Amino acid sequence: MLHAAFVRSTFPHARITAIDAGAARELPGVVAVYTAADLDLAPSGGFVPVNDACRRPPLATDRVRFVGEQVAVVIATSAAVAADALELVDVDFEPLPVVTDPDAALEPGAPLQFEDLGSNIAAGERDDPSVDPFAGADHVVRARMENQRVAVAPIEGNAVLVEPGDRLTVHISSQMPHLARSMITRAFDLAPEDVRVVTPHVGGAFGGKPGLPTEHIAVIGAARRLGRPVKWTETRSEAMLSMHGRGQVQYAELGLRKDGTIGGMRLRLIGDCGAYAGFGGAFVLRSTRTMAQGVYHIPALSYGSIAALTNTSPVGAFRGAGRPEATALLERMMDLAADELDIDPVALRRRNLIPPDAFPYKTRTGATYDSGDYDLPLREALRVVGYDEQRAEQRRRRERGDVRQLGIGVAVYAEITGGVRPQEYGFVEIHPDATATAMSGTSAHGQGHATSFSMIVADRLGLPIESISYVQSDTDRVPSGGGTGGSRSLQLGGSAVATAADAVLEQARDVAADLLEAAPDDVVLGDGSFHVAGVPDASVRWAEVAAYAHEHDIPLRSGLSATQDGATFPFGAHVSAVEVDTETGRVTPVRHVAVDDCGRVINPLIVAGQQHGGAAQGIAQALWEEFVYDGDGTPMTSTFADYALPSAVDVPWLEVSNTETPTPLNPLGAKGIGESATVGSTPAVQNAVIDAVRHLGVRHIDMPCTPDRVWRAIEAARRGESPDVWREPPDAFASLPIRGGDRDAGPETADI
Repeated sequence: MLHAAFVRSTFPHARITAIDAGAARELPGVVAVYTAADLDLAPSGGFVPVNDACRRPPLATDRVRFVGEQVAVVIATSAAVAADALELVDVDFEPLPVVTDPDAALEPGAPLQFEDLGSNIAAGERDDPSVDPFAGADHVVRARMENQRVAVAPIEGNAVLVEPGDRLTVHISSQMPHLARSMITRAFDLAPEDVRVVTPHVGGAFGGKPGLPTEHIAVIGAARRLGRPVKWTETRSEAMLSMHGRGQVQYAELGLRKDGTIGGMRLRLIGDCGAYAGFGGAFVLRSTRTMAQGVYHIPALSYGSIAALTNTSPVGAFRGAGRPEATALLERMMDLAADELDIDPVALRRRNLIPPDAFPYKTRTGATYDSGDYDLPLREALRVVGYDEQRAEQRRRRERGDVRQLGIGVAVYAEITGGVRPQEYGFVEIHPDATATAMSGTSAHGQGHATSFSMIVADRLGLPIESISYVQSDTDRVPSGGGTGGSRSLQLGGSAVATAADAVLEQARDVAADLLEAAPDDVVLGDGSFHVAGVPDASVRWAEVAAYAHEHDIPLRSGLSATQDGATFPFGAHVSAVEVDTETGRVTPVRHVAVDDCGRVINPLIVAGQQHGGAAQGIAQALWEEFVYDGDGTPMTSTFADYALPSAVDVPWLEVSNTETPTPLNPLGAKGIGESATVGSTPAVQNAVIDAVRHLGVRHIDMPCTPDRVWRAIEAARRGESPDVWREPPDAFASLPIRGGDRDAGPETADI
């Protein structure tokens, strides 16, 4: 086995004038050094292609567009030799002008990433500008907000091991092995049967490992060229540059009537693609549009979006991918409106919630909400946190002029799950010894699929859970699959496994009927044995049924693809209490209450775990995390010494619970839970921070609400300054094409 390492650009934007790898090739242990010209690999559009004009090459060709872009790949007999050889590759760069701010990238004269494109707009659209969303409004609240770029930072970075041969086998740290196989077959013009993808245990992903990174394409190309296995494991510094999410500039206007009901809303959003167009541009913006209405009745909604190219790392998915961005802007606007209209923020929300009897509910953006009662989790969250008591304590602190002020933040949300390709594979088989194998096309990276899916089979078939083996993440063993992403696994994969188990139960009932000399309709399953209804003494156990079926070549197995009729829409409410030191700006989370509704709860412990993990990441975005570039395109937060990930000490004790509003769209009644707590927690905490200092004159603080930002906002207010939270969006929105008609719920993807 050989090891790969990448020569990466230290320039954010430059022409490559020469690459000299002679010294590196002479180093003992170095087998090859390849550039783009050597491997001749086609550029990649990622797993959701956006614009063919700005695809990303696996190795840079004539220029680099961000710090960290791979220029050459070294193949050596050990990882240490490969790392040493990187220092011996000499690359000549001719620097080019740089733009890192997505607003600035849209200004006339901004440095272009792709001259042939003619602008830095990779994709863009707007609703009909002649429609006035504020025709029924008496007051309009406006704000420009930033939903900052964050690093995905999973425990394990990207990793790949390629075994070439008559059949190509690729071991990959991935959320979606079948998608990876499809991308490999396209990239190298191979038949699906000639490629096997195996995903071992994965140390986290959070949306950062959905398809086939360009580094993996280069490693596969090198392994095929050499005819030897090649392995590449990302370093932490590389991982910090390779997986980014969020990154939106949001121009939001919310119109309200005198009674506090919403009259309309206009949104113009800029998504930072980074250097190449992919998932983090158009896909996330469309997901944001889908959920822009949130939990509220909004009579009119106008939306425009631009996916902008900058000299920064390409942006991909991060837990929620568009839904947290939508909720953050909407819930922030609700608090701004409550402040301007002098209405309690909870009361304002309740005046505008979609009522329970309105479901299924068609939104202005074309989504159809399946089921919901949005005030139900809100009532519970307010009860648990003691909302009235918290407000009373807040008043006392304000009256005393305490240094440590209390803030209470509320967020009510809905999100979309299972909306992209709502179909998944499930398989169940009973073996002669009455053990079982279950499979699904989803692919876990820490969510506990083996536990949850085995529970479903055990429940359906009356088998002990320890007798069930769960198989996943191998394209040779699992024939098809959509993988894990967008909180789709249980509702789609779990429902497919449940349906397969039901089919196996019918097969087993027929066998038991033969053994009992009874009609199949009269045979029931109970306590691990089959018996005739009303005659429990006449029974046969699973072991007898399985052995008899094996002896008579009767299959007890079912493999199928189950389809769900549309997306599901989990919802919930989060309430956060924080303390803000008004002398230093330091924010201390005090309490965080999350009440999330994911439909039917199958495994309460796993659901709670998802809530804890999601809330921790959401709170972290509100208070600490931000990936920063300076104006010259240099990444400033590419190590854990610079990037503020919270520890367990920083995150408050999380008080999580659930309401259950089943969906009618699948047999389990389940919706997604993997992203819900991230969606609800971020705006609740941001609102709490601003609420703590609102009485001092602070109107808005962009995330993350660091001590520096909070302190500066307080000091500005004390000086009588009130920075305007609004400015007009770039003129580029005026030239966007007008979109036609409503899309179906859920972001669009290529059919891959």
